[in-house]
Amino acid sequence: MPDALPSDLPAMGSLQAPLAWHHVDLISDLHLQASELATFEAWRHFMATTTAQAVLILGDLFEVWVGDDAVAQDPFLQRCADVLRDTAQRIPVAFMPGNRDFLVGPDFLLACGVQALADPTVLQLGNQRIVLSHGDALCLDDRDYQTFRQQVRSAAWQSGFLAKPLNERLALARAMRQQSENQKQTHTVYADADPSLCADWLEGAQATRLVHGHTHRPTDHPAGRDGLSLRQVLSDWSLDHAPTRAQALRLGRDGSAQRLDLTVPA
Repeated sequence: MPDALPSDLPAMGSLQAPLAWHHVDLISDLHLQASELATFEAWRHFMATTTAQAVLILGDLFEVWVGDDAVAQDPFLQRCADVLRDTAQRIPVAFMPGNRDFLVGPDFLLACGVQALADPTVLQLGNQRIVLSHGDALCLDDRDYQTFRQQVRSAAWQSGFLAKPLNERLALARAMRQQSENQKQTHTVYADADPSLCADWLEGAQATRLVHGHTHRPTDHPAGRDGLSLRQVLSDWSLDHAPTRAQALRLGRDGSAQRLDLTVPA
């Protein structure tokens, strides 16, 4: 018999794939920004041409998000909104917040016709139960980040931040981005998903597959305490800097999984 599951597992959302969904594309960590237009164009092309029946975005679509009200003053964000809106008129699109864009709000998603996903969410695709997450909550060894995450995900912090003038929020975001870039220059080794917590989530959801982003280490890992489950990590996207990388993970109702290389548009 398995050990008793922890009582503090997160509440999980649910997404039931309709019978018409034969394939679902999952992407994350595009970090879209106006200074990196090759990545934007690759994403725009993918969204316009994917043959899947749905696209699920598992966080960090945007490099930074300081509030839905920023869209009205930012032509680049307006172009991103157009891509989401055009795609959502053709196939379902869903969005899960990441550590960079957790402030994306219901007004923006509604205007784009995009469904909000809780983190984590259990996707029922055919006979499969698949746990979807951005992945940052799984990286327990990054204790400083987990403390920060708990603070900024609180309703009190978010309401206080969003109440600040837009220019002040943008300045704060630039400062945080610079701090992140400085950290990259120190060659910091980022924490990976905690195996025990991944197993807890899989057992709690009665699932055999966990898909997440965040760590920028796209590969498959055995997961679960019996070693029979699978943890699949999504690729980050970067078409503006070498080495280029961009993938979508295509899941099939039949249990198939294919990594699509999008660095060269078909």
